[in-house]
Amino acid sequence: MPETTVGAIVTRSNADGVKILLTRRNIGPFNGQWCLPGGHIDPYETVLDAVRREVREETGLDFRPRFLGFFDERIPEQDIHHVVIVFEGPGIGDIAPQAREVAQYGWFSIPEAQSMPLAFQHNDIVRAYSERRRKGRERATETRLSVSGRNAG
Repeated sequence: MPETTVGAIVTRSNADGVKILLTRRNIGPFNGQWCLPGGHIDPYETVLDAVRREVREETGLDFRPRFLGFFDERIPEQDIHHVVIVFEGPGIGDIAPQAREVAQYGWFSIPEAQSMPLAFQHNDIVRAYSERRRKGRERATETRLSVSGRNAG
């Protein structure tokens, strides 16, 4: 039976574009590998409360979650089967990890994060996030072109 967990794509925007926060694991499984913040849902905890808590514990940031999607994470060789409910949104405040499972953290561009061998199946999640951003930009461009076309006549 799969366990339900949460994951977060914590973002910051600056002149260089959007960066996402990754943490380097200090515990197994995947000790030493980079991953997205997230983890288990406590008994009777809502999914939103769980993702906010996990981000706060692992990064010290307040998180403004927006639903991204859910992912079926199956890693038989590690005896892992999770249904991961993933949110994306900005991280507010200063980084101050409080969880022992975080050895290091870093802000990465989406292409940088996609090129890294992330823990669990987080590469799939980052890929889905990147695809959603790309489609959103395409729709915004189409809308601007459509509006411009109507006004041009």
